[in-house]
Amino acid sequence: MFSLSEMAWWCVVALLMLLCMDHSSCDQPHAQFSSQTDINTVVQDPRTGRIYLGAVNNIYQLDARLQKESAYTTGPRMDNPSCTPPITNLCTEAKNMNNINKLLLVNSDSNTLVVCGSIFRGICSLLNLSHVDNVIYFSDSKGEKTYVATTEETVSVVGVISRFKKGEPEQNLTVFLVGKGYGGSDSSKLISTRLLQDYQELVRFENVVEASTVQASPFVQRYLHDFRHAFKDSGHIYFLFSRTTGSSDSRKITFVARLCESDDHYYSYTELQLNCSTNGENTYNKVQSAALSSPYGELKANDKVLFVVFSSDEDSSMSALCMYPLSSINRRLEEVIESCYRGELLSDDKPKSVYSPYSSKTEQKDIMTKYPCGAEFLPSPLASKPEYALTVSPAYTRKGMLTAVAVAVENENTVGFLGTSQGEVIKVSYFEGTALEIIKRPLHLDHLYITTSKTITKVPVQACEQETNCNSCVKLRDPYCGWCVLEGRCTRKTECGRGEEKNGWLWSPNQQCVTIQAFEPPNISCKKTKCILCVTSEWGCQWNMQDHTCSDEDSTVDMVLYNCSVGREDCSLCKNADEKYGCVWCATTRSCIYRDRCTEELPQCPDPSITDIVPRYGPMNGSILVTIKGSNLGIKKEDIKRITVAGMPCVHKAEKYSVSTRYYVHNVLFLQVQKSVSDCFYVLMCALQGRGLSKAMTAEEAQAFVGDAPCTVNSLHDDKLILQAPSTPPRSRSRRQRRDTSSETMELVVRDMFVCVFRRKSQQAEREYEKVKQQLESLEESVRDRCKKEFTDLMIEMEDHTSDMSEARIPFLDYKTYTDRVFFLPSKDGANDVMITGKLDIPENRRAIVDQALNQFSNLLNSKTFLINFIRTLESQQEFNARSKVYFASLLTVALHGKLEYYTDIMRTLLLELMEEYIHSKNPKLMLRRSETVVERMLCNWMSICLYQFLKDSAGEPLYKLFKAIKHQVEKGPVDAKMKKAKYTLNDTGLLGDDVEYFVLTLQVLVHGEGPDVTPVKVLNCDTISQVKEKIIEQVYRNLPYSQRPTVDSVALEWRPGSTGQILSDLDLTSQKEGRWKRLNTLAHYNVRDNATLVLSRVLHTQQSFDQNQDSHEEMLACFLGSALLEDDKVFHLVRPADELDDVKSKRGSMKDKATTKAITEIYLTRLLSMKGTLQQFVDDFFRSVLCTGTVVPPAVKYFFDFLDEQAHKHENVDEETIHIWKTNSLPLRFWVNILKNPHFIFDVHVTEVVDASLSVIAQTFMDACTKTEHKLTRGFRECVCVCVWQRACCWCFNGGITFFFFFQSHTEKLNTQVALHQLYQYASKYYDGIISSLEEDPAAQSKQLTLRLQQIAAALENKVTDL
Repeated sequence: MFSLSEMAWWCVVALLMLLCMDHSSCDQPHAQFSSQTDINTVVQDPRTGRIYLGAVNNIYQLDARLQKESAYTTGPRMDNPSCTPPITNLCTEAKNMNNINKLLLVNSDSNTLVVCGSIFRGICSLLNLSHVDNVIYFSDSKGEKTYVATTEETVSVVGVISRFKKGEPEQNLTVFLVGKGYGGSDSSKLISTRLLQDYQELVRFENVVEASTVQASPFVQRYLHDFRHAFKDSGHIYFLFSRTTGSSDSRKITFVARLCESDDHYYSYTELQLNCSTNGENTYNKVQSAALSSPYGELKANDKVLFVVFSSDEDSSMSALCMYPLSSINRRLEEVIESCYRGELLSDDKPKSVYSPYSSKTEQKDIMTKYPCGAEFLPSPLASKPEYALTVSPAYTRKGMLTAVAVAVENENTVGFLGTSQGEVIKVSYFEGTALEIIKRPLHLDHLYITTSKTITKVPVQACEQETNCNSCVKLRDPYCGWCVLEGRCTRKTECGRGEEKNGWLWSPNQQCVTIQAFEPPNISCKKTKCILCVTSEWGCQWNMQDHTCSDEDSTVDMVLYNCSVGREDCSLCKNADEKYGCVWCATTRSCIYRDRCTEELPQCPDPSITDIVPRYGPMNGSILVTIKGSNLGIKKEDIKRITVAGMPCVHKAEKYSVSTRYYVHNVLFLQVQKSVSDCFYVLMCALQGRGLSKAMTAEEAQAFVGDAPCTVNSLHDDKLILQAPSTPPRSRSRRQRRDTSSETMELVVRDMFVCVFRRKSQQAEREYEKVKQQLESLEESVRDRCKKEFTDLMIEMEDHTSDMSEARIPFLDYKTYTDRVFFLPSKDGANDVMITGKLDIPENRRAIVDQALNQFSNLLNSKTFLINFIRTLESQQEFNARSKVYFASLLTVALHGKLEYYTDIMRTLLLELMEEYIHSKNPKLMLRRSETVVERMLCNWMSICLYQFLKDSAGEPLYKLFKAIKHQVEKGPVDAKMKKAKYTLNDTGLLGDDVEYFVLTLQVLVHGEGPDVTPVKVLNCDTISQVKEKIIEQVYRNLPYSQRPTVDSVALEWRPGSTGQILSDLDLTSQKEGRWKRLNTLAHYNVRDNATLVLSRVLHTQQSFDQNQDSHEEMLACFLGSALLEDDKVFHLVRPADELDDVKSKRGSMKDKATTKAITEIYLTRLLSMKGTLQQFVDDFFRSVLCTGTVVPPAVKYFFDFLDEQAHKHENVDEETIHIWKTNSLPLRFWVNILKNPHFIFDVHVTEVVDASLSVIAQTFMDACTKTEHKLTRGFRECVCVCVWQRACCWCFNGGITFFFFFQSHTEKLNTQVALHQLYQYASKYYDGIISSLEEDPAAQSKQLTLRLQQIAAALENKVTDL
């Protein structure tokens, strides 16, 4: 095993690169170029520095500053992968297809750019390096021998320019070697050598080597090659890729393949497994990117190291950087080849270190080592066995996906630049503490080119200048940045004037800066005659302005700088400045400046200017405080001589005077009457609303009149004045004049200023109103107090539950159980669905045939043509209802889980069809609202898959806390076990509308057989025995997930009040009866007291809950208790439902009784407010974690919302509101509401009906928060929730270039894929004739023989008669 112990001098430091990707936050914007389509590949001409971008449908030529020099359009073109180029009218399936430019290679010798795209079966072209719009060569008529790349978007292609000797006499031909994965319409050539010029009968781009198993093996496609890098070195060509082992194990392994550059038959092709291991396990198994470089250090100067970034199938959230010296790779490859030559065998006659992955031939033995590049005795490629893999430990690991790597050497240190899937660049520095061997020609790098989906940006490799002192500079530990001592700044070494001198430029892993220990001479005279020489002295001398002498820093001179204009906005303020500063108000500049700079001083300030009076309205009699604001309102308070407001003299409050800008006078704040009633005589209570009333007057000072009759002032508050109207009608309507009292309206005057119109009411009615009002105010106050207290109690109790909460403590379900519950738990069979149990009833003698046929059916589903026809056929059948569509889509999700990219493509295609249908034929706003089509459910499942990790990492904890808080609050009060209603709930229909007397008990619970420890458990005396068991199990087994706890029916509860014990149960012979009704037993029924001791024990016979199955429970009771309990009784818990007699009585009840009942019900609604207030913080936390998260947006959301935006912009009749509705329907409705209402989908918990009712209200609130329409107030929780933050968050504005990757394929093998295929085939069997007809009418299906393939599968699975 090769490990970093061979390079123990290396230390790793991760530095977040100081790059600004957002121009608004950078001092200087970086050079940048944006493409209108996705960028797939980037290359640079090393001679000119030009950059070439291979984007979808375009090739761009940029200079080193990313300025566009030229461009060439490569698509879209009329094409179809099933047709042979050139495309003519005979290809009826041809359509405009995008050209995904997959491979760019710079051939400097011929000044050409090799371009290979996805159209025309992967044909390449040659463009001029100086002007890419100049096509040097292109031909689509040379046939299959010139097909180089792949038609499939997800298949990667790599290549490298090389030389090839051929012919007699031998000619040196320029070629390029290509490595690519397998595509459905491609040949199975993994490696091919392509000509770059015509040679004899061979044409450009033709494969010059046709003799290798690597190219022609029919088994190649099962290895799922994913090529990532190709390079050449010292006469060898190397390819870096990941693949499966070809067995049933779908896990990919990384290999480096090497062949000799001169090998014209690929005899030398050998694969070496590369392991990036931790703790002996090949943890990071899948290569993402690589770079070859000559690093600095103890490795020899002529050695190179392959830097590789890996991802992990076991933990998709982690990735790593591993380093492989090229000499170690070559040495291990030579050992593998020598082992084959020597024929080293193990005890079972199998090769010791090699095998042929693509062939079953036995290799020859005893061949001399004089064939370093092999010969025809090695017709099959070789590969190392896993035991002989080259294994290293990660040099650097990181949470998140690393996608790119570049390496440079700076100041004798190796620096790696790592790109992430989130658009970040990480700088990783390697340094040592001892002397280093100097590399004569190090690689210098000044800038990086960073590519995101549609943008390439040129950024510097350092930002040293941002650090302003030595300590912060060296703390960077960045080899690019050091402290330039003599210049006092953080720079690169090349930018430091005397940086090559000892201690002239400091870069220190030990973070050391220079400190002065001594200097000679210790003193020096600072007396110099010239100011310039003085201030530029190295000894910190200062020039004395008064005596014109140079002195050291101890002889300081005090100096005051004064700016006249600061805080002196008008003339009065200016003249108020201290005279010693010489500030004047200048007439020419109209500003306050220094006297010597003003040409014309204003001798007198302008007249006062008033800008505002606060308040602007007031009583006619005055006596309130008034603030007058303006400018030039005097220089000092004595300047204010007289103030009048509305002709009334005012008293100046000199102590509150502010120079020039404001002064105060005594007045009273104006009252505004906000509500009015009319025609009030007799005794009536009236409330006038305002603000600051108690500050303006007392209750004794206030006066009020109705007409000319005075009102009695009962009380005065800061915001209202409570009045009692006169008991007799007034003689006139107003105090100002007497009029006929027969008029129907009267004035209510408060200090002659305010008018209010009253309506007649009786004295008794008004008193009742005031009484009710006071009761409501008291009730309101009590609700507030209750919310505060219960929230405090809940937080304390929740802290006990969540103080040690972490991901390990939260009972997250594993990925398979999560998908099983999300996809199939809502099905008609629920937990017994075959997709959850995984049990298929297949005879053993047919199992092998069925498995083989299902694998063929899986391949058929991977044909887009077949799958689209399959889905369309099913959806055209009337009996294929909504439930069937949901179930079918979930089966399809499992079946295609291993190819999520393909699944996404199918979903995208179907969504485009659905979008066209809604936009042109239906209301676009209704799209995605319901699961009425297969694709809508596919979208729901897709979101569930892609957001699983985000749910665990971000939203899971606040959701779990919200669920626990609701459960805790609900169980604090009575819960009716039969009616499923609770005293504390958020759902008004689930509110227990009766006052139930109860009190809290603390039980001391002993678990039989589990030791003497006693667990205290809080319960209610009104709880049923089953409810008590649930609370005991919840507390005793709180550290276990719900699925591992005993059930209520599997335990018995025994109360031991004395020497004997009593078994407690919900129903027994002691149960109370009320007519035909029987009450469930509670702790109060048994008279169990506080601190009572109860024993919980397991029972041999599982008892079904009475609530779940009435008949079974009665049979059980008959067995245990006799037939006495089998009478035709109805059972209730806390509240007995009204029977027929009660119904009749209620119908005859008075209106008054009904009104009273309604009033009581409304009062009980305050419990909803109390519950809402208590849970508000938990709801807020969850909503923020979903909608207001500061973390990186989940790639799935970014990808899908970009897709919706893109499609919306293509249709004129899709407005912003419609786009918002689509996004709301696709994410909050399709995923978050589903998870919020069903916490047991993600957690191993049990959700009761009462808790579910509250979760449903919160889920509805969540949807309300994500709509732009006004919210209608409804009873319950919804009107109480502040949605402003959530509405803003639901605008769904996500920015930044994020590459979209899927991380969940590693879980595929855990899913019941074969069962899903079997169930999917049942639909194919049921609608077999329709599917066959659809395929026969589709030319693309006919060209691919899809009908025949389905018939073969049907024949194997069910002996269906076909035309075979």
